[in-house]
Amino acid sequence: MSAHKVLVLHGPNLNLLGMRQPEIYGHETLDDINNRLYEKAEANGWEIACRQSNHEGELIDAIQAARLDGTDLIVINPAAYSHTSVAILDALNVYEGRVIEVHLSNIHKREMFRHHSYISRRADGVIAGLGSQGYYAALDAPIATD
Repeated sequence: MSAHKVLVLHGPNLNLLGMRQPEIYGHETLDDINNRLYEKAEANGWEIACRQSNHEGELIDAIQAARLDGTDLIVINPAAYSHTSVAILDALNVYEGRVIEVHLSNIHKREMFRHHSYISRRADGVIAGLGSQGYYAALDAPIATD
């Protein structure tokens, strides 16, 4: 299997995982999730970088950099930006690799405003409601095609 490069982007407030509404988002911390992602990627020969930002522009900068650095896959949990950010959608539309959108909760069982995601218009796949398992499933799809 050839080495692949993966970028995992976590949107706003995901740095509070484990403390913020655990009944919705679970008890794992972002570090717990990232550490398991690093382990899974290493076991499959992938290079992986995980980044979290509460700032839309930083997420866009990371997407734009991924266009140029050989990143094959972006796994993105845009969090609240799912429902508001045409700017992140525009950045993803210029990126030529695969994009998988992940949500810890099932956004379709929540408030109406959360049912729509701009990011889904670009995503090659969307995983919602599986908790942190959604991130690991996002890596399984491309790995399985190698």
